[in-house]
Amino acid sequence: FKRFIEKFVEGILFMSGTITTITVLLIVVFLFKEGSGLFKNSGMEKGFVLAVNKSNPVRDLSSYEIKEIFDHKITNWKDVNGKNQEILVFHVEDILNYYTEDQVGAEFENLPRLLNNVVDSLPNIIAYVPEMYLEKGFKGAILPQHKLTLLEFFFGKEWYPTSQPSAQFGALPLITGTLWVSLWAILISLPLGLSVAIYMAEIANPKVRNWLKPVIELLAGIPSVVYGFFGLIVVVPVIQQIFNLPVGETALAGSIILAIMALPTIITISEDAIRTTPRAMKEASLALGATHWQTIYKVVLPYSSSGIAAAAILGIGRAIGETMAVLMVTGNAAILPPSLLEPVRTIPATIAAEMGEAPQGGIHFEALFALGAILFIMTLIINIVVDFISSKKKLSKR
Repeated sequence: FKRFIEKFVEGILFMSGTITTITVLLIVVFLFKEGSGLFKNSGMEKGFVLAVNKSNPVRDLSSYEIKEIFDHKITNWKDVNGKNQEILVFHVEDILNYYTEDQVGAEFENLPRLLNNVVDSLPNIIAYVPEMYLEKGFKGAILPQHKLTLLEFFFGKEWYPTSQPSAQFGALPLITGTLWVSLWAILISLPLGLSVAIYMAEIANPKVRNWLKPVIELLAGIPSVVYGFFGLIVVVPVIQQIFNLPVGETALAGSIILAIMALPTIITISEDAIRTTPRAMKEASLALGATHWQTIYKVVLPYSSSGIAAAAILGIGRAIGETMAVLMVTGNAAILPPSLLEPVRTIPATIAAEMGEAPQGGIHFEALFALGAILFIMTLIINIVVDFISSKKKLSKR
């Protein structure tokens, strides 16, 4: 009977591990499947086209050039290799500037013919119109719609997912914002966390350690939105006053909050790693004449370096994946971060802020899944690098 129970428990554990692994793999596959749909579409809304006069030599415009034209930042066709003519931007509702409502018709039955006449009669026009209203034999030239490429997505510098007529999905500001905030968060939290871990493991008396450890672990259970409120009420105004800034929601504020949030993880895991150093190694170091601090520096830290590296990677993972706290204190400006004192936007904050606004199945929805895939890849790369470093250190110890 005991043998049967052991086999039964073993089977349950095997099934649990298998189901968990398959679930994680399916989630990853779903993430990449949804995100890959972004590169099968252009940034233009489905069912709409761009048309120019047939005499216009311009037959190809990039997504960025289209946005600049409709934002009235490019105002002459010569700036896009066309004639020296002022660009006339036309939306379908502008038809009433040329014809009356009676001419258009109560059911828009005359709209296709009138659109044809407008595009054919204005040599400098660029029209953004529904494809359903183009009649057969349309006299204008319809511009091709280019699909978004990986290079445009990863290295594009503008993130305007709702821009019309051509949405901009440049993830570079979001990627750099995420890395920028996370890097400074770890640079702040790792020295502090390691110092506290060394103190608790090697210096503090048992009474102080037994009081301090539960308090630090309690910090890990505080909801991230509470940290965000703390940053918004305390950290942001302090940064604004110290650096005389118009707003205090900056990358520095996000880094400080993420550093505070990562401290419990770094301290707890580093302290556990330090305490695993064999007592015989420390006693041998002291017997050879080394001081307590020399023993910590020369023996304890090298021996526990793999555990400290694990603490660092978990801290980085907490920083990269954090959402609400960063959303509240970083300013959410999708720009390349010139300094710590400028607003930034991270990938998790972007997903959280925009997912509710993105129509399911649309290109904006797919772009957010693509950002999630990037976040997964970033975390995976960091884990692989740390595992490689840890394994090298373990081999060197042998």
